[in-house]
Amino acid sequence: MDNKTIFSLIIAFTSVITLISASAEPRTPVAIAIHAGAGTISKEELTSAREQEIRDTLIRAIQAGHGILSAGGSSLDAITTAVTILEDSPNFNAGRGAVFNAEGRHEMDASIMDGSNLDAGSVAGVHNIRNPILLARKIMSDSVHVMLMGEGAEVFARRHDIEFAGDDYFFTEYRWQQLQQAKSGENRNSHYFPDPPNRWFSTVGSVALDARGNLAAATSTGGMTNKRWGRVGDSPIIGAGTYADNRSCAVSATGHGEYFIRATVARDICSRVQYQGLSLNDAAEAVINGQLKEMGGDGGIIAVDGKGNIAQTFNTPGMYRAMIDVDGNLSVSIFKDE
Repeated sequence: MDNKTIFSLIIAFTSVITLISASAEPRTPVAIAIHAGAGTISKEELTSAREQEIRDTLIRAIQAGHGILSAGGSSLDAITTAVTILEDSPNFNAGRGAVFNAEGRHEMDASIMDGSNLDAGSVAGVHNIRNPILLARKIMSDSVHVMLMGEGAEVFARRHDIEFAGDDYFFTEYRWQQLQQAKSGENRNSHYFPDPPNRWFSTVGSVALDARGNLAAATSTGGMTNKRWGRVGDSPIIGAGTYADNRSCAVSATGHGEYFIRATVARDICSRVQYQGLSLNDAAEAVINGQLKEMGGDGGIIAVDGKGNIAQTFNTPGMYRAMIDVDGNLSVSIFKDE
């Protein structure tokens, strides 16, 4: 037997061992959840057609993300895909459906985090970025920085071939009328946002656990209607609106950002799981329906832990949400009593 034959046999033997090892490697059951905002939602305000359109989009997004996980793909790819679909819908306050700021422009934020190594990317106050979540991920993968904002983030986007879209792509009559309503209430509302009964925080986000046991979280938003002065909420702030750590959980938040920032909601939930040994649901309840509510903050979160447990916790009348658990069960909900 010559050396070439021996070498070939060694390579073949090594390949077989590698395949056996890979197949023997424990695979974690996969799970994914998405949200598209929390706030005052009543069945009377949604026509049956619009409600069905919203539910259909949630189903499409969650199934697309889950399909990636089921095929052995990463949690990062799954949540990026799910959030991109939500950003492309005019029904949610992110990407195409972003609200107008006080200047009549769309000003968007997004963030993403990898629970396997705590890498993160974030973008704030950008205009005309078709999918801000893709820019946030590009910042994470191709920049030494975590957060970029405004014009600088847009320059980075152009250099990395992130797609832009014109103002007409983002315009919806529904969002325009929301701005007019907010402006008409400015004189009686010192906070210059819509009156509390009309509060709606329609941020979008996703969290996932992949077969390798890696967690990830992503969040994207158009902010608050009629916002001024370059206001930035919690969505692009790691630890407030987004957090992921394989040692605890992955969280994406939606709500009144000022409160979520002050309470570092996403990181707090993960910390209670990691350091206090609380279950995911107990940690989420303690923060969202405990501390946050006591502070006067409205909103909710989706979260998943390393075992695939999912929490969908909110203190508002409703939250657009969907999940596929470790057993493959799909649920889609809007109202509190679902």
